[in-house]
Amino acid sequence: MITTIAFFSNAQDGEGLFKSKCNACHMLGKNSTGPNLKGVKQKWIDAEEGDMIYEWVMNPQTLIASGKSQTAMKSKEFSPTDMTPQQVSKEEIDAILGFVDNYEEPAAAVEASSDSNAETPVVYVPNYNKNLTKFYFLSFLMIVLLLAILLIGNTSSNILKIQLNKHFSNKSVKSILALVGLFGIIAVNNNSHALTFLSAGEGTEGQPWLLVEDKDIYFMLILNLVLVGVLFYIKKSFNDIATMLLPQQEKKVSKRAMRRKTNILTDIVPITEEHTILLEHEYDGIRELDNNLPPWWVWGFYATIVFSIIYIFNFHILGTADLQIAEYEKSMAKAKKEVDAYLDKMAMNVDESNVTLMTEKGDINVGKTLFETNCVACHNPDGEGNIGPNLTDKAWIYGYDIKEVFATIKNGTSKGMPEHNSKLNPIQLQQVSSFVLSLQEKAGKAPEGDIIEK
Repeated sequence: MITTIAFFSNAQDGEGLFKSKCNACHMLGKNSTGPNLKGVKQKWIDAEEGDMIYEWVMNPQTLIASGKSQTAMKSKEFSPTDMTPQQVSKEEIDAILGFVDNYEEPAAAVEASSDSNAETPVVYVPNYNKNLTKFYFLSFLMIVLLLAILLIGNTSSNILKIQLNKHFSNKSVKSILALVGLFGIIAVNNNSHALTFLSAGEGTEGQPWLLVEDKDIYFMLILNLVLVGVLFYIKKSFNDIATMLLPQQEKKVSKRAMRRKTNILTDIVPITEEHTILLEHEYDGIRELDNNLPPWWVWGFYATIVFSIIYIFNFHILGTADLQIAEYEKSMAKAKKEVDAYLDKMAMNVDESNVTLMTEKGDINVGKTLFETNCVACHNPDGEGNIGPNLTDKAWIYGYDIKEVFATIKNGTSKGMPEHNSKLNPIQLQQVSSFVLSLQEKAGKAPEGDIIEK
């Protein structure tokens, strides 16, 4: 029991010590500025230098200078940069190496990396706003067709009276409508799960109050086609039976129907009755007729009155819909979100080919914070150099251009500079690169590389 507790205690201490002492140059499970530490203690033991690993961590330059450790001498093969001495005890070194040896990458990270190339399943989401508009239109059309069927049925009964009712009664019309209604009820029961009503607060912004699926639109379209077929069937049956049983009456009905259509369109007075609408005044023998306004125009005028009442209640009294300014502001806010999302997406497309030098104070400050978090262990807080080169002088190993600095930080180098592409996103890489190029010259590590004037 005591051994188990000690193991977990050492593991926890080792993790904390690794993060505070080693994480700047070493990464778990792979090489970085320093080599992968997993199994490194066993390598020293296999070389019969197990006890020297403690001296190596505490004072590596002294051990190399002594020449007594071949393993220490081989470290130059990995990187020419000297290891920084660490103020740790033997017990702390054991805790660090024990933590590294027992470290396993989380299963979630392994699964994520293994599935990184897998295709993301495409989920089809209907356009609910367009579907709701189609639903309104088809519902209105269905109501109009039902009213037309009822109107023709009642008109048939009234015009043809008893003789036609023997063959085509109003009951038959109601029976047809009942069959259509039964068909609609069955279809709705089988399809009702597709309609989803949203109460206040549900759904996302811009989502309608009723979610109409594509299959609901298909169902409404089929139902309207059935009603159109019923309407034509009733009309054709009415004409056929009237012609067969009452040919004279059918002619009168046709004339009456034609007159009714003419009245609906123009409401003109026959020439033989024009004297009834003559006005009293006369000019040069010309008299004026007081014709009625066309009924379609009058109905349109009434419709504008009804529309104005609905409009004023909808927009001004009840406030159920937005006025133009409010609607414009909402549209602009929605568009701004889309633009911001697009810009964020495009900003992450920064790479070595299109990176530019940032000069805004906010970006430089963010770059400074990133530098202090990730770079001071090797380059010191002011960039004057430690394990890594001096970043403030005029000598540059891999180039001074923003594209070259960005590529160096992103991909790392073969001489010990770790890659930061896995730690920082493209914007952060651009910010820290710009901060590095903004550093003022400091006295520090001797120049390395070629002299390049800033």
